[in-house]
Order: sequence, then structure tokens, then C-alpha cells
Amino acid sequence: MNEILVTRSSLPSFEEYCDEIKDLWDTRWLTNMGVKHQTLQKKLEEYLNVSHIALYTNGHLALENAIAIHNLPKGGEVITTPFTFASTTHAIVRSGLVPVFCDINENDYTIDTSKIEELITDNTVAILPVHVYGSICNVDEIDRIAKKYGLKVIYDAAHAFGVKYRGKSVSNFGDTSMFSFHATKVFNTIEGGCICFSDSTWVMRLNDMKNFGIHGPESVEYIGGNAKMNEFQAAMGICNLRHIDTEIRKRKKIVEHYRKRLGGVEGIKILAEQSDVDSNYAYFPVVFDGYKYTRNEVFEILEKSGIKARKYFYPLTNSFGCYRNYPTAGAEKTPIAQHIALRVLTLPLYADLEIYDVNRICDLILE
Repeated sequence: MNEILVTRSSLPSFEEYCDEIKDLWDTRWLTNMGVKHQTLQKKLEEYLNVSHIALYTNGHLALENAIAIHNLPKGGEVITTPFTFASTTHAIVRSGLVPVFCDINENDYTIDTSKIEELITDNTVAILPVHVYGSICNVDEIDRIAKKYGLKVIYDAAHAFGVKYRGKSVSNFGDTSMFSFHATKVFNTIEGGCICFSDSTWVMRLNDMKNFGIHGPESVEYIGGNAKMNEFQAAMGICNLRHIDTEIRKRKKIVEHYRKRLGGVEGIKILAEQSDVDSNYAYFPVVFDGYKYTRNEVFEILEKSGIKARKYFYPLTNSFGCYRNYPTAGAEKTPIAQHIALRVLTLPLYADLEIYDVNRICDLILE
């Protein structure tokens, strides 16, 4: 049988993409925020119902810029979660800041807001929460805490494109939200990412940061880097955005079938649906806790049948070798996150996954 990967990139038809990019052969304008870039930016602002968007060549550089735009003092502490991809923690450290790891809650695996305040010190400058799997953080409580202590809130929303809370796009919460448009995400631009924000004064500053601070042919006013999204990426985004709602509906049907097959099985914990949240069904995590097989055994059973599940997120970022000497690191300091990380497995999920294959995956797990 064919190999089934944990995810598969959504693509428009070959003809649709070729039609979208054919005028690039006329203009030869391939980068530097051309027509495709500007078109995608405008369409995303409309789709996400956000005031401003800055597009990036990848989500990690977008997150670093989302941190940098706040001019946080070097050495400041940022309260975050270790239950995330490496990019989140790396972006904090590469920005000259110190990650302070808060545990997650057992319900949706996002940062435990009841434990944030006890971590706040005189050195705390921001909170960097992470929406995971298409589930969102407790944005109301995070907003309350941030206002009480005068902290910035920068959301890593890599998993949350298209998600809404009480009818409002998650891009509108916090001071800044970063979305990843990596090929594995619900919405992709091959590689890519964006920052969503409301402060109009940031438009030029972010352009400076991602385009060398160039203001004109003979004018460079800022010491910036290079993080621009190119025209081929933007063209892919324009095409994929046309189909995004259909993609999410397809994902929902697959998740519902997984829930039907695996729900209620002793020792198998399925992520609960959040009230007032319209999910994008980005991933389907299953926690094997007291099941007849361990997470690692299930992983191996699926692997032998050509099914590529993923231990996601494992290991926790606060247990990475590169952070072993950080005083705030150590998985033992976040026991719930560690418990989940040792037991979680994300099962294959993408819009074109056949129900037949979902049944095959579930049969292997259950039998």
C-alpha cells in the first residue's frame, strides 16, 4: 500500500498555479514586494479581518520580527511554553531575551494561564503564548494578565490560520500574531509567514526590518535584514486562499471520523473541541495514557505499515541540548507538558486523506 505521511501539502491545480504565475514571465518582477505580494497581503487582510499584515519568506523570521518590533530590553524575560516547535523558543533567544517556561493545561495543551502570574518578575517584558493544533489559548485571561502587569503579548499562531473565537479571527488578539505558511500548514505559500498587527506606524518599520531599511535607490535609513516573501510564494498563497474554506471543511470531516473511531476508548485521549472556537483542524493529536500500547509502540506499529505519524511536540524545547545551561530550562519544571510530550502522537491529517485510510489507521491502533 502507498505510504501515508502525517501531512501533505495542499496545492491548487497545476493549471491554476501556472495561470497565476504566467505574467511573471512578462514583468520579470520576482521579488521586492511586487504585484503578487501586494495582492496576497490585501486578500489576507480581508480574509483575516485584520488592519495590517506584513508578509515574510518564512514564519520564523516573521516571529523574530514580531518580537523585534516591540523593542524589548535585552535580557528581558518572556513567559512562554515549551510545548511548541523549536522556532518559538529559538526566536526568543535569538532576540536577546530569556525564555521562562510555563506549564500547559491538560485540556487543550496551551499555556496554563493559572500559572503565568507566579512566573512574572521585575524582568518580565512579554508573554509569548502558542496556539496548538488549531486550538487556541485562553486569550481573555492572557489579555487580563498582560494589562495588569503592562506586558506585551506576542502570539505564535502558526497552527491557527483561519481559526475564530466568538466569531473573531484569532489574528486580532494580543499586540501581534504570527502565522506560518509553511508547506505543512492548513494554508501555505510553499514557505512563508506573516505578522498581523493594528498599529499603522509599524508598516514602514516592518518593511525596513525585512528589506534592509532601504527607502530608495540612494537612501538606507535602517539597519534591516532580508525576509521578504517572493512572488512565486505569494502566487501560491493567492491560489490556495481561494480554496481554504473547502480545505478546512474537508479536514473537519476527517477529524470527525477519527473522533467516531477512537473516541471513548479507554487509554486514548482525544483533544476536546473548544467552545466558542471555530477550529481549522490543523492536526489530530492523540494521547496514549494507560492504553494497551504505549505511544512509542503505536508509532512503530503504524511505521511498519507505511503510516508516518509524528511525536509532536516531542521533545519539549526546554529539554533541548542547546538550552541545557539555561537556568529556566528543564522539562521537570513543566510536568504536565512533559507528561503529554511523552504520550502524544499526531495522526495523519490532510484535506485529501481518504476515509478508507483513516479506517486503516484506526484499525491498526485498535486491533
